[in-house]
Amino acid sequence: MAEVKKENWFVRTWHKVCKYFRELRSELKKVVWPTKEQVMKNALVVAGCVVVVGAFIWLFDFVAQVGINGLIGLFH
Repeated sequence: MAEVKKENWFVRTWHKVCKYFRELRSELKKVVWPTKEQVMKNALVVAGCVVVVGAFIWLFDFVAQVGINGLIGLFH
């Protein structure tokens, strides 16, 4: 009985890579990309949230610094 020769590892890997990119391309065709206006609106929302969270962190840091300096001054 004739043996069935197994494909080379490089050939098998190359076929898997090709299959991955074919499937990737077909999935990317299904993507609904946002418009420029949606991207700008979302970017502004993110920037606003970053500013607000940064202000809260700065405020907490300032209050903690004043409190710790007050405690150190009390016991020094």
